[in-house]
Parts: sequence; structure tokens; C-alpha cells
Amino acid sequence: MTIEAFDRVHLDGTGIDRITEDEVVAVVRDALAGGRGGRIITPNVDILRRASADPRVRRHLDDADLIVADGMPLVWASRLGGAPLPERVAGSSLIWSLSEGLGRDGRSIFVVGGAPPSAGKPDGAARAAARLAAAFPGLRIAGSLSPSFGFEYDQARYARVCKRIVRAEPDLVFVGLGFPKQENVIERLREHLPRTWFVGCGAAVNFVAGDVHRAPRWMQRTGLEWAHRLGTEPRRLAGRYLRHDAPYALRLLARAPRRRP
Repeated sequence: MTIEAFDRVHLDGTGIDRITEDEVVAVVRDALAGGRGGRIITPNVDILRRASADPRVRRHLDDADLIVADGMPLVWASRLGGAPLPERVAGSSLIWSLSEGLGRDGRSIFVVGGAPPSAGKPDGAARAAARLAAAFPGLRIAGSLSPSFGFEYDQARYARVCKRIVRAEPDLVFVGLGFPKQENVIERLREHLPRTWFVGCGAAVNFVAGDVHRAPRWMQRTGLEWAHRLGTEPRRLAGRYLRHDAPYALRLLARAPRRRP
């Protein structure tokens, strides 16, 4: 299965692949078997909003091999516009399904992100990697790393982080540092690892490590996962969700019927 087999739905200037989660896994496995790397980006409402106004954000989307909708408002807008996306494909789900798929092939992953070590407890990336390895016995762990806060502002520390990942030569790297920091790291790594796949997965590493609990499945299916996240991290997310993302999502849905063929 190749990337070219899928067409894209355009939402506010961003093309999103009409692809299911199972198909994403199949594309990545086939590409790795052929020695080809790539990059997956999972835009939600916030990323789509920022991409519509900021060329620096748009650059990350333009550079991706697969763009999948991590947000039910994007799926709803595609349906209203007459070119429905088959389903939501969230980074917090892909970290499991891709690990399972790579485990079947005996391939390796590197996990980046999560909380730093504390009180004798390993860092979040190490705990997430261990949990994935336990769930999928064929999966190999090339490494894990929870960079300290602000590492991206110290060029020596930044270089050490990248060098450690490059030396491990993983088949796939999950980078859970939040957007756009994770995308900047991926951009820096890709030239050194052309046969590796990369996924910017946001809070997924924290979810797998058990440091943050994901919303119940019924909230994920009904587009209410944002409300659960807001309830767990109100101070960090309230301004972004309520002041910026919610009005943008309403405008996106309101404009969608006008794009219907």
C-alpha cells in the first residue's frame, strides 16, 4: 500500500489524507520494507488554525508524507463539505497501532518526550517504551529520552539529543514534545535518518506512561476529548481552547457547506 493511493480533503488550505488508522500502519510497514522513511503529522483544530495564519507552521504540514485528522471537528467539516474523511486518526492512538504493526515485523522504535525522572521513578519516555514493549513482544526498543525543559534553547544539549537518536538508527521515532517543538526536532533528524519514520504525537507519550489519563472512549468518539483535556489541565489549555480553537472550529464548520460540490 502506497501513500499515492490516497487522495486529500482540503480544509482551510490544508490537505488531509482520506486514510484510516489501519491504512496508516500498512503504509508505514510497506515503506519500511522498501527502505523508505517518512513523516506523519496529525493536525487538530489548533494546528489547522495556526497553519492558516503562520507560514512557519504551514512549512511542517507541507513537509509531511501523511497528514491525518486528529480532531473530530475536522472529520465533521469534511462530511459537511461533501468529501468525508473515513475516521479520526489520533497520535495518541497511532503510538499503539504503529507499535503493534512494527512489532509484527521485529522492528524498532525510539520514544522521545514525557516527564523527567523523579523520586526514583524512570522518566516518562522509558516507562512508555517499556509498556509498549510489554504489549507487543516483537517490538524492539532502540532507545528512549525525556529531554529536560528548555533543551531546544541550548545548542549543545539539542545536538546531544539528536545525536543519541541518530546513533540508535530506529525504524520509527515517536516525538511527544508538543507542537511545534516536536516538528522542529523531526525536521532536524530527517536528513540524518532518511529510512526512518517520524510521528509528532504530542501528549501520547504521557498517556502511554500513565502520567496523564486519556479521555474515555465515548468522549473520543463524540468529539469531547478536548473537554476532558481542559478539565485535567485548565490553566495550560483554557486560553487556547476557549479563546482561539473553539471559535475557529465553529467557523470551519460554518464554511464547510459552501464547499460542497
